[in-house]
Amino acid sequence: MIRLTRIDGEPFLLNADLIRYVEARPDTFITLTTGERVVVTETMDEVLERAVAYQQTKNLIPSPPPVAPGRTGTPTTPTDSDPRLPGHASRGGPRGQ
Repeated sequence: MIRLTRIDGEPFLLNADLIRYVEARPDTFITLTTGERVVVTETMDEVLERAVAYQQTKNLIPSPPPVAPGRTGTPTTPTDSDPRLPGHASRGGPRGQ
């Protein structure tokens, strides 16, 4: 979402994924994929900068890996999850003794 300002001064958030194109004539018109048009006080370059920044941050925030039903998530120690490491129950060591 990007923060913009309607021509009447009212701030709002816009889903940048819905932007189809932006025009400067002299007000800035944003046409959405839905066909709706919005007039904002920001310049075309400002809208572009915010939309690009949004797209960049959207791809930088990793999603957590899925957790199988009945599992608690991340193992508490590396030896809990990697049978190649010493100490893992399948290799003997402290846990397998």
